Amino acid sequence: MNAIAKKMTFNKGAGFCGEALIQELHNILHDRRLTAVFQPILDLQQATVIGFEGLIRGPSDSPLHAPVDLFSVARACGRVAELEYLSRRAVLESFAKLDFQGKIFLNISPDILLQHGAKTGETLRTIERLGLHPSQVIIEITENTPTLDYPLMRDATRYYRSMGFEIAIDDLGEGFSGLRLWSEIRPNYVKIDRHFIENIHLDPVKLQFVRSIQEIGSKSGARIIAEGIETQAELLAVRDLGIAYGQGYHIARPSAAPTQRVAQEIGNSLLAINNPRAHLLQHRTTVEELIKRVPSVEPSCNNERAFRMFDENPSLYSIPVVSNGRPVGLISRYTMFDRFARPFRRELYGRRPCEMLMDPLPLVVEKTASLRDLSDLILQSEPHHLSVGFIITEHGLYAGMGSGHDLLRLVTQMQINTARYANPLTLLPGNVPISEQIDSLLQAGTAFVACYCDLDHFKPFNDVYGYQKGDEVIQLTGRQLSALCAPDDFL
Repeated sequence: MNAIAKKMTFNKGAGFCGEALIQELHNILHDRRLTAVFQPILDLQQATVIGFEGLIRGPSDSPLHAPVDLFSVARACGRVAELEYLSRRAVLESFAKLDFQGKIFLNISPDILLQHGAKTGETLRTIERLGLHPSQVIIEITENTPTLDYPLMRDATRYYRSMGFEIAIDDLGEGFSGLRLWSEIRPNYVKIDRHFIENIHLDPVKLQFVRSIQEIGSKSGARIIAEGIETQAELLAVRDLGIAYGQGYHIARPSAAPTQRVAQEIGNSLLAINNPRAHLLQHRTTVEELIKRVPSVEPSCNNERAFRMFDENPSLYSIPVVSNGRPVGLISRYTMFDRFARPFRRELYGRRPCEMLMDPLPLVVEKTASLRDLSDLILQSEPHHLSVGFIITEHGLYAGMGSGHDLLRLVTQMQINTARYANPLTLLPGNVPISEQIDSLLQAGTAFVACYCDLDHFKPFNDVYGYQKGDEVIQLTGRQLSALCAPDDFL
C-alpha cells in the first residue's frame, strides 16, 4: 500500500485512519457510488443557460462525499485515473438522462489526459452510446501539477479536437502556468479563478486583471467564463466588462436536477429594459455599419441587362445608377418588374437606357452620418425609400447600398445592447456605455464636461432604513437628475 496513503489522517470522521479511508474509497469505486451534479453556465449578454459543468460527489453519508476529499485520497492511493474515468461516465450518463441540449463541461486532470496506457477513445464511445455528440462536450483541463509536457499536451488536445470536442482551461490565475498553457493549446474557453471575481466591483486591480484577460480572449478567439459569482454586484461587474459567460452560487448551486431557466431577477438585471436613453448609441454608430457592396450600372446601361441582374439575383432589391463615380439614380426591382410585366413593354424598352426607369431622386447619405441622422432623414422622406433602400457615399462617391431592414435591425440591436448594460434600478447606462461615450468624445476631439455625484452616508441609511428604502433613494436620485439634464446629455 502507498506509504503516503497509510500515513494519512482525516479529521471529519472520528476514528477514521488512513486505512479506513482507503477502504472507503475502494468500496465507492467498486460499487460505483458516485453522484453527478451540474452547475449552470450562464450567457451574461443573453441571460440564457448555455451549458453545465459536470461535478462529482461521493455518497452523502461518507467522509469522502466532498470532491476535494474524494480526489485527494484517490491521488494519494494512485487510483485517481480510475476515479476520473468513473466520474466522467457518471456525469455523461446523468447528463444524457436530463436530455439537455446545451454543453457539458467535463473536468480532466492534465496528467490523466497525458497518461500512458490511457483508455483511448473511451469518452467518445460513451458519448456515442448515450446518443450525445462530441460538439456538446468540452474537455475542461484542471491544472494541478507544477510541470507540464506542453508538446504532449498540444498533441492530446489536438487529438480531442479532431474528434469534435472543444477545450477549456479551468481556474486561470490559480495554477502554476495558466498563461503558458493558454498560449500552447489555444483553448475555446478560459475560466477565470474565483479569487479574481470575489468583490471585483470593489477592487480595481482585480477589475484590470479580468479586463486584460477579456482582451486576450477576444484576440485569441477564446470565450471567457467567470467562476465563483456569488453576489449581484459581481455579476453586473463581469457583465459590464464584456465577459461572455459566468457561473457561481448567485446564479445557481450545483444540483442533480438543475434548471435550464434563468431566475427572473437575474434575467431582469442582465437584460434591464426600457432604458430611456437607449438612443445614445445611435449618435456614435455611423451609416458605414450598413454598407453592402451592390454592383452599379451606368445610365447608358440598357433595361434588359438591368432586368437580368434582378432575375439572376433574387436578393437584389435595387440597383444604383452611377455616372463618373457619383450616384444619379436608383432602379427598384418592383418598378422594373411592374413595367416589364405589361404586354410588349420588354420588347419595346429592353434596349433603351435604364435611366428611363430609374428614380432620379434617390435617398443618398454619407457613410459618416450617424444612424440617428439617417433615421430622421428617412422619416422626412417618401415612404418608398424604406423599402427600396438608400445609396451610401464616401466624399460624394458611390460606396455601397443600405437597406431599411438592416437599419431597423441594427438600431434594435443597439437598443437591446444598451439596455443590457443599464443599471437595474435606475435603468441608466452602466460602466460599458460610460466608457464608450468618453472614448468616442475623446476620439472625436469634442470638448465636454464630466460631473460625478455621490450620495454621502448611504451605508448608514441602508443599515437603519433597509435596502428597499435605499433602492428608492437611488431611483429618486436618477429621476431627479434625468429631469434636470438636457435631452442630449449623457446621464
